[in-house]
Amino acid sequence: MTEDRSDLIVSTLDDAFAPLMAADPVAFRGKYRTMASDPHAFYRGSACLFYADVTSREDPYADDRSGRIWVHGDLHVENFGTYLNSDGRLVFDVNDFDEAYLGPFTWDLQRFAASLAVVGWQKALPEEEVRRLVGRYVRAYLSQVDEYVGSADDAGEFSLHLDNTEGPIHDALVTARQRRRADLLDATTLRVEGTRLFREGVHERRLPKREQARVEKAYQRYLDTIPEDKRSHRALFYELRDVVGKSGFGIGSAGLPAYNLLIEGVSQALDNDVVLSMKQANIPAVSRFVDSATVDRYFENEGHRTVVSQRALQVHTDPLLGWTELDGVGYVVSEVSPYEEDLDWAGLTEPDDIAQVVSLLGRATAKIHCASDEDSDQDLVDFQVEEAIVTSLEGRRREFTAWVTDFATSYAERVRADHALFVDAFREGRIGVSST
Repeated sequence: MTEDRSDLIVSTLDDAFAPLMAADPVAFRGKYRTMASDPHAFYRGSACLFYADVTSREDPYADDRSGRIWVHGDLHVENFGTYLNSDGRLVFDVNDFDEAYLGPFTWDLQRFAASLAVVGWQKALPEEEVRRLVGRYVRAYLSQVDEYVGSADDAGEFSLHLDNTEGPIHDALVTARQRRRADLLDATTLRVEGTRLFREGVHERRLPKREQARVEKAYQRYLDTIPEDKRSHRALFYELRDVVGKSGFGIGSAGLPAYNLLIEGVSQALDNDVVLSMKQANIPAVSRFVDSATVDRYFENEGHRTVVSQRALQVHTDPLLGWTELDGVGYVVSEVSPYEEDLDWAGLTEPDDIAQVVSLLGRATAKIHCASDEDSDQDLVDFQVEEAIVTSLEGRRREFTAWVTDFATSYAERVRADHALFVDAFREGRIGVSST
């Protein structure tokens, strides 16, 4: 049984990442060594294995409608943080929509709950405390769903911000508020003869002329994907000042080609320049295990899919969010914002403090499922998600909460065992690239 599971881990990771491994073996050695560091790091980097498992299980709580909504696709405890929304307000919300797709609402809850259970184990919390925390998260989610049902207000208007949060989430927002655009620019660029140019380093490279020209053309195509109501009409704003190749991303983006672009911003003042990321979009993990033909036909490329998904799930998205195509492959373009701050789980050790946080994260999860963003340009989901969820759980909420909680604790055990098998397989050179 252990050998069969080890083979499944190896084959699933190879199927998902083989092209990226071949393109950048060094990046994947780094990714896999990070995943080897602890069970939750492994869980973060192996969404494909999670979906290989959950798509083979019966789901008694998702019906024809609630089983086909926009889902985040990789919802774990570390995929929440701050951002500055298009209204200029600092918000704490779900982030990183690279894996977003259509699927059952239950998958996001299961993935988050198992993540919480793994982190709880790593913090040496008793299982009864872990179960209590997962239950609290699910009940907060359902409570927020209920608030949307029959409400005259746009569900998307709910948000976590400086005025309605406390504790660690409020601290993250305060930290983000103290950031300055000039500090980001000074860290990533140099002032050269009255202008800014990107610094060169281990993770930045200057481009050959032909590659530079292709990137510049891709940038021009991207500009056409910015919605009219998000577009700046300042003549200078989108003028391209500099481009570099970029590497050194985290677990989820290892091996993906990317570029940083420097544009003028609202004025010629050097402290108003804006840094954009143009990163190749990956195939979402869940699409490998479901019938994806209808969804795939809807999108021009994976960059288009990622952007449409984010606009559907996130209220007041980055006004610079868009997509393009480079060498026949989809890319996502977004601002590299100085106002992003992730929640610091290292400092969360007491169950009561964690409980306060997971209640808010449950509400935030409900928001991304139930809110239809006003600038969403998709019609793949054309019904009220909150009503679909309430209907599918009618009279079964207590059983549903227990089902998610049982899954979380049992799958966390599976993750810990899988992590050990992964480490052994990687050390033995069985996974994709040599460990030497």
